[in-house]
Amino acid sequence: MAFHRQIQGALRELEDAGLRRFPKQISGAQGPELEIDGRRLICLCSNNYLGLAAEAALSDAAQAAAKYEGLGASSSRLITGSMEAHAEAERAFAAFAGAEDAAIFSSGYAANLGTIQALVGPDDLIFSDALNHASLIDGCRLSRAGVHVFRHRDPEHLEALLRAHRAKGRRALLISDSLFSMDGDLAPVAELQALAREYDAGLMLDEAHALGVLRPEVRGLAAREGVRADVLVGTLGKSFGAAGAFVAGGRDLVSLIRNRARSFVFSTAPPPLVLRAALAALPLLRQADAARARLLGHAERLRRELRTLGFEVPSGESQILPVLVGENRRTMQLSAELLERGVFVQGIRPPTVPLGSARLRLAPMATHSTDHIDRAIDAFASLAHPS
Repeated sequence: MAFHRQIQGALRELEDAGLRRFPKQISGAQGPELEIDGRRLICLCSNNYLGLAAEAALSDAAQAAAKYEGLGASSSRLITGSMEAHAEAERAFAAFAGAEDAAIFSSGYAANLGTIQALVGPDDLIFSDALNHASLIDGCRLSRAGVHVFRHRDPEHLEALLRAHRAKGRRALLISDSLFSMDGDLAPVAELQALAREYDAGLMLDEAHALGVLRPEVRGLAAREGVRADVLVGTLGKSFGAAGAFVAGGRDLVSLIRNRARSFVFSTAPPPLVLRAALAALPLLRQADAARARLLGHAERLRRELRTLGFEVPSGESQILPVLVGENRRTMQLSAELLERGVFVQGIRPPTVPLGSARLRLAPMATHSTDHIDRAIDAFASLAHPS
């Protein structure tokens, strides 16, 4: 059939461009070391930043919930899927974010997709950072609002766009990641808030990679900088070690999301046991100052040592370190060579990052030991100076 030949042709195009992907299968729990194909490897590309994904308190909470509340929620939140766990999680994460209310979603992707589409439409405008996550980009597309993309972390360009276009729309929404997942850099959130206020726009921040990580404020970049976003998105599948996401904001705003977000209205609610695990992570996250210091210390050491070895690593203060390579095949070759040396670092290629900016994305964990980091640096050194 022509259809199947066209599918095969699309795969060949990916292969020819060095963009076809084959997920690696992990055996056992997520941790600082992973088992892949029977080998124990140092994992340097996980979002399990504080190591809570394998924390006993979370699995104990999930097991207890399974006995009491079962496994699945069985329907959407607006039918029979609103269980005690969902209500408790929404209250807890609203309080955590310092907001009036919160809505729970099955993933950060679903949260961004549904929230943007619920808040703005064809008569409205969106102003979005050029390097925002794909879920934010897709939410903008689904909303059918007019979208203006400003240069990455460039408030002056954003202001120029607002000045030129703001009067053409009814509502306006400024959207940005707070900590960018592929570059590890931070959004100028104070400037974004000031522009949102000046131009009568809402401010939406995705704090997925900042919650629980940045010091000294466990609640993310906005809280650290004294910024109050109108819409704050947090994921429960990274520092929290569980799964799902929350969207926090004013009571009316969250009510509108519950009524209009298609990924909330038309999706089976997250399993209650997952939310019980996330709730068990919350006090651990608050008490993890030493773990945060260890995590960011690992990141700073890797950043410094890899630069010394000649790798292109941008400056930064977060746990995410891009090692810029550029060419797709060379990136994946480096990833494979590191794997041979016992270090798992995934290569990142378009469309995840812009064309010509393929990279290795390093993300240490608080549960890595000094020996893990030593061995990872030695592996990179052997690539920089092959014997």
